[in-house]
Amino acid sequence: MTTSSPDEFESVRVDPDPIRRGRRAGELITVYQQRAVELARLRKEAIEEARRSTDMSFTEIANALGITKGRVTQIRNTAPAPERAFFGVGPVEVALPGRLIRERGDVVIASEDDTAGAYLIAELEKLAFVVADRVVIDPREEWEPKADAVVICGPASAHIGNVLMSIDPVLTMSLGNNVQWYIVDQTTGNRFLSPMDEKDPARADHAYIARHKVGSHVVVHIAGLHALGSVGAVHYLMRSLPDLYAQYGDKQFSMAITTSFDGLTPKEINVLVPPRVWS
Repeated sequence: MTTSSPDEFESVRVDPDPIRRGRRAGELITVYQQRAVELARLRKEAIEEARRSTDMSFTEIANALGITKGRVTQIRNTAPAPERAFFGVGPVEVALPGRLIRERGDVVIASEDDTAGAYLIAELEKLAFVVADRVVIDPREEWEPKADAVVICGPASAHIGNVLMSIDPVLTMSLGNNVQWYIVDQTTGNRFLSPMDEKDPARADHAYIARHKVGSHVVVHIAGLHALGSVGAVHYLMRSLPDLYAQYGDKQFSMAITTSFDGLTPKEINVLVPPRVWS
């Protein structure tokens, strides 16, 4: 997805190639639309902050902004919620791990990852995001996000999963002697094995969640110990988004949750490792 620069608009206007000009114009329209949504969110947030931090009434705030009190009310009621900023400005890429079928050389998506991706895209669209692309990560390639993104994959599923997790100073995943994956708290040394891998297995799984700042973009990383865990993680994230944004704002952090399931439907979601901000 194209990102705009001060002269991007003019360069599109004078591009002599009509196909390239049309494609670039479409990309730039999406970028500008997403920035307009973010500006609406910022204006709403500024109005609410002015009301909280000063003695100004909404009428006084309206006068100061050069708009009517009715317009202030409209902005407060219709502009995107503050927590939208958790995922950046948009457009957003949603990346899912491809699974290689070696006999055919095909790359497919597990049903759990497909469920997690579909739910996440629907929720992002409710926050007025354009999902720029649903990426299926080929495990044979070193793909990296080019925009704001949500990456759903573990360190063994794709190169980007390993790259993102290696940055985290708080949590990681590692293989035990029994060739089973654990979430590891790097501060306490605690290790968490999936309930699916216990001696008496349960229909439940743990999952990792992290929020990265990568240059000017936001990358949210989700990884279940099994693919099922990612389904619980996206449900937890969207349900808890207002609280997470209120507490951690634009910071980088990571945490872990655990979810019990009925089929692919989360039944109960609990925090396994509380969010910790990266220093």
